[in-house]
Amino acid sequence: MKILVTGATGGVGRLVVEQLAGAGAHVRAVTRPPGRPGLPAEVEVVEGDPSRPEPLAPHLDGVEAVFLHSRTIGAAADRLLALAAQRGARRVAALSALNVDDPLHLQPSRWRGDRNKESEEAAVASGLTWTSLRASAFASNAGQAWGAQIRAGDVVRYVYAAFQESPLDERDLAEVASRALLTDDLADRRLELTGPQSLSHAEMVDVIAEVIGRPLRFEEVRPEDLSRHLIGIGMPEPFVRALMDRYTHYAGQERHPVTGDLEKVLGRPPRTFAAWVADHAAAFRA
Repeated sequence: MKILVTGATGGVGRLVVEQLAGAGAHVRAVTRPPGRPGLPAEVEVVEGDPSRPEPLAPHLDGVEAVFLHSRTIGAAADRLLALAAQRGARRVAALSALNVDDPLHLQPSRWRGDRNKESEEAAVASGLTWTSLRASAFASNAGQAWGAQIRAGDVVRYVYAAFQESPLDERDLAEVASRALLTDDLADRRLELTGPQSLSHAEMVDVIAEVIGRPLRFEEVRPEDLSRHLIGIGMPEPFVRALMDRYTHYAGQERHPVTGDLEKVLGRPPRTFAAWVADHAAAFRA
C-alpha cells in the first residue's frame, strides 16, 4: 500500500512515517529540505511543498492514502486532496486539534501555521474516506516550554500553576494515524485523542522532578512578565499573545478532559506523561 505523508520530517510526521514503514507500507514522504533527514532507508522521499500541491501531482500516482499535516499544507488542503482523489486515493487522515472549534484568538498554533479547521473541513469534503485526528496538547510541549529552565536550575517559572490539560504522547497519535491510513476501521470519524490523565502545570513539573530524580519547584509568574520574556528571546508576538490569552481564558477549568477514544482505537491505555518524560529525559538534563 502506497501512502503519501506530508510534514514527514516534523515531530508528528516522522513518527507517522516510522509507524507506516514498520507496518510494511510503501511510504512516500514529502519534505521541503533536500535529502532524507533521519527517515528510514526504505522510505521514498519526495522534495516538495505541500502548500503548492500542483508540482506534487506526479507523485500522487498510485497513492492510496494521504496523511494531511495541518501545518505544512497551509490553505491548499482541498487542492492536494482533489489531486489525490483524481489519481485514485481512497483515504485521508487529517491532523487536527481538540481546540479546533475555539475562537481563533485562543488557538496559539495558528500563529505557527496550523490550519486545523481548514484541513479537517477539506478532508470531510474531499469525497475520500476521512479521519480527523483531534489531538490534545502534546507532551513534548513541556520540553519546549521548560526544558531550558530545568537544565539550568531547579525552578520553573511559568503562568497559572493550576492550569490543567491532558498531555498526549505523539507516539500514540502516530499509531492512531497509522491505523486510520491503513484500514477503514476509523472511517468518517472525528477522534478526540488525549493522554490518560489531566495534569496541572505544577503537577507536570512534579512528574518531571520525580522521573529525573531532582527537586524542582514551580514558581507562578504573571502572563505579562512571561510574555515579555518569550518575545525577548525571539518568539513571535502574535503566538505569545494567543498562548497567554488561552491560558487566561481557561485558567479556571479543566481543559480537554480525558476521553476514551485512543484506548478504544489501540486497545490499550494511552502512554502516561511520566513515560514520555522517561523516554525524553535528555531534554531536562544538563
